[in-house]
Amino acid sequence: MRLKLLSPGEMSDNQRQTYEESIAGKRGKPPAPMMAWLSSPDMARHATRLGEVLRFDTVFPAKLSEIAILVTARHWTAHYEWYAHKRLALQGGMKPEIIEAIRDRRTPEFDDPKAKMIYDVAKSLHEGHGLELGLYDEAVNVLGERGLVEVIGLCGYYTLVSMTLNTFEFGLPEGEVSELS
Repeated sequence: MRLKLLSPGEMSDNQRQTYEESIAGKRGKPPAPMMAWLSSPDMARHATRLGEVLRFDTVFPAKLSEIAILVTARHWTAHYEWYAHKRLALQGGMKPEIIEAIRDRRTPEFDDPKAKMIYDVAKSLHEGHGLELGLYDEAVNVLGERGLVEVIGLCGYYTLVSMTLNTFEFGLPEGEVSELS
């Protein structure tokens, strides 16, 4: 880890307020990257709030939103992010074969058209830097405008998360080994 994570006693008032707000939120604890973001407390506060909305308040159940998150973690080879969200995806009901395919950079087979569309949109955003008109039209048709906006939000937010975790070299919990190479 390239960064010394502050304990609450070492935080400024603004940092501690942001930290305590994250504990009081739906997660019940601060998200790992927020501990790095605390160097900029206002950014940390806003990013953490956005992350909470994207994790808990989108139109998608976890097994769908986790597709965009895992595609993003894989795109960035974000070891900690993959570790954390693979577990959440499984808890949300995602099939292990889908997770394995994303890990191995293969296109998964989906039964649900929304799941396939979220995957296609996330891949296009990361690899193509946007959506071609045909994919855009199909995404609006399948996901709705709000759904498309939220997939873009998931990919963008978890890009920030992945960049933070990678830059500061957040490690996996003791005894855990990364599945990503």
